[in-house]
Amino acid sequence: MTALLGSTSYTVDPWDPGYGVADELYGQESSAEVELDFELPAERWRPLDPAPDVDLPATTLFLDGVRRIDARVWVHNDEPEPVPGVVASLAVGLLRCDGTARIADIQVDRGLYTTAAEAVDLRTRHAAYALRPAHGGPDRLVLAVQQRLLELEVELAIRWRAEVEDDALLVVDGPLRGRTHLHRTVGYIKTHNKTYLPTPQAQVVADLGAGQRTPVFSMGTSWQRRSWYLRLPEASTGTPWSGIVRLECPVELSSADAARLADTTAALLPPLASRPHKDPRAPQNLVPIGGLERELRHRLGDPALLYRSLRAALHGG
Repeated sequence: MTALLGSTSYTVDPWDPGYGVADELYGQESSAEVELDFELPAERWRPLDPAPDVDLPATTLFLDGVRRIDARVWVHNDEPEPVPGVVASLAVGLLRCDGTARIADIQVDRGLYTTAAEAVDLRTRHAAYALRPAHGGPDRLVLAVQQRLLELEVELAIRWRAEVEDDALLVVDGPLRGRTHLHRTVGYIKTHNKTYLPTPQAQVVADLGAGQRTPVFSMGTSWQRRSWYLRLPEASTGTPWSGIVRLECPVELSSADAARLADTTAALLPPLASRPHKDPRAPQNLVPIGGLERELRHRLGDPALLYRSLRAALHGG
């Protein structure tokens, strides 16, 4: 919705503000090195429709993971100062779409992350937390949790790759970093915290129609990948980048292979876009991903119950 206040107009972002910013125009400029001429010369950039003969996979897999810090603890030893720790619950899952959508697998993992050498597994009435030794200072504990989540996602994806057709597409919710070695895999980025494109190419993104994509480009920060933007169908209007998502694929793909993969996503993903009355992150939070997220968070268990159980185990009450 756009409102006029004096001579200035304002547009309300359609996303629930609790989920951050959906519009790339608010992002900070990135220091990434970008090669715009990968699929098309930069001066010829334009919105692209998927090729009419694009092959859609018979099976699409959606991979996602959630994490929750159940408690922060202190590990006491002979030293005068205790060592901090983080108690966390993780869940990763895979949803399979092949005419019907169903959850193929879910793994729940609970751990105690600390640098304390004397720490041991934590066992409570309702859950067991395996010791996960962390390295570095206290600020590295949450990073260790995130790294464990990534490891679980990769393990789950590799295990299921042997169960599906070779041309099955794996859609990872989030950047592809750490998973670029997975076959036929794309990263799906819903929010935009950085601006990667010069103004002329950013205008192409703003000009995309529903189901259209930008040309594929190359980008590199601490790691390299191919990328493109795609607009999903949307119920709201007014923000230039509303309904825009960014996708990533491995840097090893040729221009032709990356373009075919981009066309596949442009034909496959827009029909799966969510609607605002069902999801506060519509349309970017795809229906399969939203359903998988809800189940994963349910599998994490009741946080209040787990917290009380931890206190009872550690303090005897």
